[in-house]
Amino acid sequence: MLYSTVPAAEKRAAFRAALNSGVLQRMPGAFNPLSARLIQDKGFEGVYISGAVIAADLGLPDIGLTTLSEVAARGGQIARMTDLPALIDADTGFGEPMNVARTVQSLEDAGIAGLHIEDQVNPKRCGHLDGKAVVDADTAVKRIRAAADARRDPNLLIMARTDIRGVDGLGAAIDRAKQLVDAGADAIFPEAMASLEEFEAMRAAVDVPLLANMTEFGKSELFTNQQLADVGVNLVIYPVSLLRIAMGAAERGLDELVAEGSLRGQVPTMQTRARLYELLDYESYNAFDTSVFNFDVPTAR
Repeated sequence: MLYSTVPAAEKRAAFRAALNSGVLQRMPGAFNPLSARLIQDKGFEGVYISGAVIAADLGLPDIGLTTLSEVAARGGQIARMTDLPALIDADTGFGEPMNVARTVQSLEDAGIAGLHIEDQVNPKRCGHLDGKAVVDADTAVKRIRAAADARRDPNLLIMARTDIRGVDGLGAAIDRAKQLVDAGADAIFPEAMASLEEFEAMRAAVDVPLLANMTEFGKSELFTNQQLADVGVNLVIYPVSLLRIAMGAAERGLDELVAEGSLRGQVPTMQTRARLYELLDYESYNAFDTSVFNFDVPTAR
């Protein structure tokens, strides 16, 4: 009922242990708190919170328009709804090193298990678009050092994302990753890798957990979980997938409503009332207070 009873500190410790377990951690992107509960219900290991999704939810493009307060608020809403660890996209840290430090502590207060900070310049853009620009190594290192120094819970995972592969190539990405690990990064997110061989090369270069971004319509092929595990990837995210699926279904439904004047044809594809109530855990509210919950939950699936 209500929110997760697992303290944030326990989620962070469990996340650390899981990343070192040798088992690939699968983290679909939650586009709202209820989808985070669904991700847990389906047996995934964690929840990812995408900056692109937060921006899209506000009707904005992913070009650095969201603020720390917006990201922290949405991150907290999602993280508290699940027992799973939540990894959040902190973009470039929302400013200079002192701003990065505040970002880390704000997201820590929101109950996040880990966050990643990237080395793009502001205004940033989606990591799978052309025309990106990255900061110099000194600036990137200062961001990660500030993030690592600012955390109060030593189990809060500080992940460094580097976008330099799409600008200067794989060799530059490997060099940048090594510098970020030396600066205090607990894990590396090499954005827009072009092949499994590139992931394998990155794995050989750094001795920290490695993330693969399996976003659709991007620069990377959609490798399977087994393929990624075989080259040493520790964590895979599907950042915008659920939002794309949901919005695709919503658009098809609206088109049918315009064309047919009814949604009868869409009903078989909809989540049922019973399943929604199951995810919302209505029965627990009944046990808590029958004056609030005093009706029968429909059983039809």
